[in-house]
Amino acid sequence: MSELEQLAEVDLQREDEDEEEQRSDPDGPSLPSSSSSSPDPSHPSHPSHPFYDVARHGILQVSGDDNYGRKLIVFSSCCLPPSHQLNHRRLLEYLKFTLDQYVEMDYILVYFHFGLRSANKPSVKWLREAYGEFDRKYKKNLKTLYVVHPTNFIRIVWNIFKPLISHKFGQKLKYVNYLTELRHHLNYDQLFIPTDVLRHDEKLRAAQKGGAPPSVKTPPPRPPLPTQQFGVSLQYIREKNRDATIPPVMAQTVAYLKEKGLRTEGIFRRSVQVQIITDVQKLYNQGKPVDFDKYQDVHVPAVILKTFLRELPEPLLTFRVYNQVQELLGVESSLRASRCKQIVESLPEHNFIVVRFLLGFLHEVSQESIVNRMCASNLACVFGVNLVWPRRGSLSLSALTPINIFAEILIEHFAAVFSSRCAPAQVTP
Repeated sequence: MSELEQLAEVDLQREDEDEEEQRSDPDGPSLPSSSSSSPDPSHPSHPSHPFYDVARHGILQVSGDDNYGRKLIVFSSCCLPPSHQLNHRRLLEYLKFTLDQYVEMDYILVYFHFGLRSANKPSVKWLREAYGEFDRKYKKNLKTLYVVHPTNFIRIVWNIFKPLISHKFGQKLKYVNYLTELRHHLNYDQLFIPTDVLRHDEKLRAAQKGGAPPSVKTPPPRPPLPTQQFGVSLQYIREKNRDATIPPVMAQTVAYLKEKGLRTEGIFRRSVQVQIITDVQKLYNQGKPVDFDKYQDVHVPAVILKTFLRELPEPLLTFRVYNQVQELLGVESSLRASRCKQIVESLPEHNFIVVRFLLGFLHEVSQESIVNRMCASNLACVFGVNLVWPRRGSLSLSALTPINIFAEILIEHFAAVFSSRCAPAQVTP
């Protein structure tokens, strides 16, 4: 064992002692309650799943998207059981199994370090072997690795790994000292945060000299502009745009993508420069024209469409249907399309028209899947969390499964689901 590795072992033992003094829950780490327990055998939380022995601990969660449409994957150290209760080789296989579903698109990793103790930590040797197994396909589309509540142990381990890590990959690492800092980068409300991590963050803030950690003072929110498109309701947009049924952002991005993006491989799976997205949003909010041709990147309107949906104060499918969607796994497979049709038909008229417009377009995209590689299932993974989410709390991995199934049915069986309630011809893609 090298000198740095020995220091890491000692440092972790000290942190372990400090942490045990702070911990008051004898039953181990607690997690936010999930809104649904999945009876789906294909889901890792089901006992018959090949990775159930690892997944049942809740170590890994997929928690929606960040502010720019990139998938969020969360690793929580506090959920790691004692080492003798977990095969770390199996843990590595489960990590790769989960990442394999998302690495073809841009994604974000959030690592909650609190809760890593001498009793449950993988060895430094295991970490080095694991890093070696994560080849380029896992690293190239990773946009940022957020390390939350870093400690001396993290910094020492980082020094151990430095000779193995490329400069480009090293730039993706971001230390986050307090959870509030994540709000600047992620869709925080969708983030799956274990209760123990929330408690630890509160203690850190309370212990800091002078109270809460310094934060940038933000002015009170301004009323939206008459031309505002992002972050305001469908009703507001309609009232300010001469009763336009389809929001201008959706109408323009869909029209552009139908013309130039249907056959683009991986459409909706790539991100673009954050500054470009910010600039385009500003143009829309100020009521200025947007020329997507000048960006020479069909992924720009694709990301703008996802961003618009994600920033609606209420999801396009409304808060009311969330519980109905979560119950979908309890419906027999042969009856699910019929149930989805009932859910969609219960939407308010304006929401139904906009949903029909969007899903009709996504159905067209799926029809070109031989070329663009975006079948109904892949599109559902991208758009599901942007169509429905709970009024309060975050989305757990188990809650994502029925949402994705619901979205996939809407896309694949578009004609059947939307057949009986017709939208005006002028808003049909």
